Amino acid sequence: MAVGNPNRAKAESGIVRWIDDRFPLTQMWQDHMSKYYASKKLNFWYVFGVLSLLVLVNQILTGVWLTMSYVPTAEGAFASVEYIMRDVEMGWIIRYMHSSGASAFFIVVYLHMFRGLMYGSYQKPRELIWLFGMAIYLALMAEGFFGYLLPWGQMSYWGAQVILSLAGAIPIVGEDLVQWIRGDYLISGITLNRFFSLHVIALPIVIMALVVLHILALHDVGSNNPDGIEIDQNKDENGVPVDGVAFWPYHVVKDLVAVGVFLTVFCLVIFFFPEGGGYFIEKPNYEPANSLKTPEHIAPVWYFTPYYSMLRAITFPLFGLDAKFLGVITMGGAIAILFVMPWLDRSPVKSMRYKGWLSRVWLAIFVVSFIILGYLGTLATTEGRTQVAQLCTALYFLYFILMPFYTRMEATKPVPARVV
Repeated sequence: MAVGNPNRAKAESGIVRWIDDRFPLTQMWQDHMSKYYASKKLNFWYVFGVLSLLVLVNQILTGVWLTMSYVPTAEGAFASVEYIMRDVEMGWIIRYMHSSGASAFFIVVYLHMFRGLMYGSYQKPRELIWLFGMAIYLALMAEGFFGYLLPWGQMSYWGAQVILSLAGAIPIVGEDLVQWIRGDYLISGITLNRFFSLHVIALPIVIMALVVLHILALHDVGSNNPDGIEIDQNKDENGVPVDGVAFWPYHVVKDLVAVGVFLTVFCLVIFFFPEGGGYFIEKPNYEPANSLKTPEHIAPVWYFTPYYSMLRAITFPLFGLDAKFLGVITMGGAIAILFVMPWLDRSPVKSMRYKGWLSRVWLAIFVVSFIILGYLGTLATTEGRTQVAQLCTALYFLYFILMPFYTRMEATKPVPARVV
């Protein structure tokens, strides 16, 4: 009696055939590598997905090594980090690979998201890919926040104190919610221990599961390309897309070049600029946490600063709501609105190559506003900086709010039938 799927691809003989009889190894290889076809004209912007996966592996491996020597207690956390840096064999490089890797992760993820905005990778039939990607981004932000407290330095402690206090602005349940998250009346060893658990166990599992779903959804509908053309619509007599090439070996080799360049830059940062000018590791974080000594200027790590700027930009009450609560809503809304992108863009074309000038101008305004907000978030507030932050926050939201109108009314260029 036949067992299993008779149509499943299998190796001819040998140990791989033995595995194929029990597990779809060859079928998976073909579906996701050797017979997965992507556009032959993918450009520079398409390497950041692979680089994101590379940095994820780096973070997991270095994180495992760091936990072997890290002590998740208020009394031992800071000292254990110093022990890793000074006494553990190669501990300093592993710590820098992890701390610089966190920033590298957000850099490649932001560039990956920008490519999606530029080439319409969120449009039909890729809405679910975008939603999984945004869920990964949200989980990464949580992972970064929980990990930020673990060095137990001054900026780690007070940055977490400021961010956690935001939940206290929520009416009725705010203060109870803050206490529930902290596990104590103040940030203490209990908070550190639960953040450590979430950072090294819970969230990595969630992120890896979302990455798998993201890739499965991507390979089911196929990759987008700079022209926004579905290559599956033009196939030869063998059913192979005429404008596509197999992911293995062609795109893999291409990605290996990008990996080599990235690792070169990453190593330069690790060996020569591991603190990133105070953006990757802030100077106050070289002092142990002290609940009685507040740093001169408290700011979260750089990849949170755009949203932190939005929070601080709301200085006025509205509709009877407190300014702080409105700031929290604005900050949360700035992330939540990304999830509805697929239904805001009404353009008949995907790629920015064929959209009108309004889409190009608004994307440029959005990117510039986001960068300015990120920079302002690292600085102390002044009246002028607050006004600039308010303007950039308004432009950030207008990019999304006006999108259904300017994408529908603008004139677009004709999209070619084949990949250019």
